[in-house]
Amino acid sequence: MRELPHPPAENITLAQLMHALSDPARLEIVARLADGDETCLPLGTGIELHKSTLSHHYRVLREAGLTRTTVDGRTRLIRLRRDDLDKLFPGLLDAVLHALTSQSARRTSAAS
Repeated sequence: MRELPHPPAENITLAQLMHALSDPARLEIVARLADGDETCLPLGTGIELHKSTLSHHYRVLREAGLTRTTVDGRTRLIRLRRDDLDKLFPGLLDAVLHALTSQSARRTSAAS
């Protein structure tokens, strides 16, 4: 197994994180990762984007410091860098995930 390049924790900036989180598809990926590690294939299931576009979003998240990607053969395991992010920006990831849950609940109730 090998890890793809990602920034060291001390080089992660709030501006990079906010940019990476500014896209709805990347927010969806982060929400799916919140429950644990995922491989790229199931992670992208249900997100209506081309494989190359999903790969771009995975790269943006990794290069911003939100995720860490490990390659094992043809499988890529992606996980949130929760420990690093919580140390650098306490509460940020939890606030983003809470906002996504609240937004989803509002959409569901509005559709009813």
